[in-house]
Amino acid sequence: MKLVILDRDGVINEDSDDFIKSVAEWRPIPGSIEAIARLTQAGCRVYVASNQSAVGRGLMDFDALFAIHDRMMRVCAELGGRIDGIQFAPEHPDHATTMRKPSPGMLLDLARRLQIQLDGVPFVGDSYSDIEAARAAGAMPILVRSGKGSRTEIERSLGAVPVYDDLSQFVSAWLG
Repeated sequence: MKLVILDRDGVINEDSDDFIKSVAEWRPIPGSIEAIARLTQAGCRVYVASNQSAVGRGLMDFDALFAIHDRMMRVCAELGGRIDGIQFAPEHPDHATTMRKPSPGMLLDLARRLQIQLDGVPFVGDSYSDIEAARAAGAMPILVRSGKGSRTEIERSLGAVPVYDDLSQFVSAWLG
């Protein structure tokens, strides 16, 4: 099974320091939905693993979060793409569980549910916590410069982590 795991904010949709709290604030990054469709059409399963502390901060409720995820999945489906599942950590960073990145909990839980190892499975993110979670889970960290990725690339030592401008560029390279 070919599998790709994606962070949400900054990879699939535009990010905001004020958080994405409603469907109206959710805007796909140009080319990201098409990239998910290309992954799907190439036989890949696509999952999302995303910290969503706006819930734990009291800035939105689960209904708003699920409405955003529903919109994201419908937009993908309209272009022939599919998101097979979404893992999220809703807690406030001050009350983080092992599910919240940089901990690998979401990724390890997904691997357990799918009964797979994450060796060689790309986890595409735009923050250093995404890189740390991928490494801790045994997945292959990928950084995109969209979202906060350009800042992450400048501020952090990434080692041998592959870096792409955005999800579309990563998908083009990965699918060959």
